[in-house]
Amino acid sequence: MKLTHGSFAKRAVMVSLLAGSSMLAVSAFAVPASGSANMESCEAMHGGMDHAKQEAFRAKHMAELKTKLKLKPEQEAAWNVYAKASESGMRAMDMDKQDQRSEFAKLNTPQRLDKMLAMSDARHAKMVERIKVIKTFYAQLTPEQQAVFDAEAMAGHKMGQHHHKP
Repeated sequence: MKLTHGSFAKRAVMVSLLAGSSMLAVSAFAVPASGSANMESCEAMHGGMDHAKQEAFRAKHMAELKTKLKLKPEQEAAWNVYAKASESGMRAMDMDKQDQRSEFAKLNTPQRLDKMLAMSDARHAKMVERIKVIKTFYAQLTPEQQAVFDAEAMAGHKMGQHHHKP
């Protein structure tokens, strides 16, 4: 096989990119000895609200949304299903974060990756179920209510912003 200068350069670039991205991917999953301190600062940067504050914020938001939607009596059942599904949200975890961190610290990299994949699958399944509930509720709304719901759903999700500010 005859290699030209151009094909050699392309292969060299591809090998370099592949090696670099592999190292980056592996380092992203490594848990340093000071992992818990790093995780705590990460939580602080992302709102770090305690569960009581989060629940109070969510309850207030849901009450405001319900008022703005001006639901009809025949829509109450659909609202109740939607509100119940919104209680657990996407952040519900079976164990607290400290237990999870200590469990991850005991695992080697392939085991951590498998655990992360299993957790991702569980979050995905929960999200699929939540989407079904939201779509069912949304279908019960009038076009005017749908417009209000759309505006409220996007209110805290502007590009680059988190809906929960510390």
